[in-house]
Amino acid sequence: MLDGVRIIEIEGLGPGPFAAMLLADLGADVIVIHRKGGGVTPGMPERAVLDRGKRSIALDLKSPDDVATALQLVASADGLIEGFRPGVMEKLGLGPEVCHQVNPALVFGRMTGWGQDGPLAHTAGHDLNYISLAGGAWYAGETGAQPMTPPTLVGDIGGGAMYLAVGMLAAILKARATGKGTVVDAAIYDGTAHMMNLLMTLRQSGMFPTTRGKGLLDGPHWSRTYRCADGGFIGVQCLEPKFYAIFLDRLGLGDDPAFQDQFNRAAWPNLTDRLTGIFATRSRDDWAAVFAGTDACVAPVLSPEEAMAHPLNAARSAWHEIDGTLQAAPAPRFSGQPAWSPPAIPHRGEHSDEIRAELANRANTGPSAI
Repeated sequence: MLDGVRIIEIEGLGPGPFAAMLLADLGADVIVIHRKGGGVTPGMPERAVLDRGKRSIALDLKSPDDVATALQLVASADGLIEGFRPGVMEKLGLGPEVCHQVNPALVFGRMTGWGQDGPLAHTAGHDLNYISLAGGAWYAGETGAQPMTPPTLVGDIGGGAMYLAVGMLAAILKARATGKGTVVDAAIYDGTAHMMNLLMTLRQSGMFPTTRGKGLLDGPHWSRTYRCADGGFIGVQCLEPKFYAIFLDRLGLGDDPAFQDQFNRAAWPNLTDRLTGIFATRSRDDWAAVFAGTDACVAPVLSPEEAMAHPLNAARSAWHEIDGTLQAAPAPRFSGQPAWSPPAIPHRGEHSDEIRAELANRANTGPSAI
């Protein structure tokens, strides 16, 4: 889908590399500039899944010669992705003004937690900090429990990488129509707040009050996880009455008067306690079998390894294990495209000579050569 689009990625952490991987998964030529002579970031592997399908060149961005090489790459690109604190790229001589001098149509993608300006712009932070201040962590937990969200999914990926990717694509479309690039200010704080608009829509109708555990999706006995006899968990979310009826029928509760008023908030805590006791009597997989193939909206809570072994994955091939490492296939999928095959993960700097040769060829024969 993105054949002919080139993205330059400055090595970073988390959402920036993820957004670049997403664009590479969609067919863009992504060149990641890895730090020359720099060690791998603690906690990260030498060859990271987030680098799959990319090409790698090793540069020292404190070296004038290597900065010049980086600007040559910028001149050949549709977009650039960086995730430093505000002002760092400017200090390196690679800020938007300089880059737009060599490539006026460049889309300059900036990934930060707090944004390029504002009182926290230069303050350190991580996923949970951003989503907490943006309101995204407020409903993440059951009544009386501390808020807890899946690590990185809400902030780094949902509020950060996905918004950066959409912003890059939108700006590239505009640049191709007008010849003028722009700066994409993708802040995890902003994206997380924007994602809350679905819940704010529910709040308009009184279905999602501020108090945790009282809303349509975080309070009912039919919208939560339950611990099973073997320590596993089952996820229940049968919102629509017709699905709720199937759920009760499978549990043998279809005629129990206590469960008939699905949206009686006063009854939710007691019914949650009753279901807690019921689900504790059998194993997770037993319960999964009870609801399998029905519209009861119930599913077992699986680990990634279990998800890969599930029959749905046999049909969809969402999960893959390559050289002992789990990774998920690109999404979404497009009609008429071949089945996905996991691309190579480059070693740091693996394509340095190849990319430099392309740049030299471009200098000799003109921009169309690369």
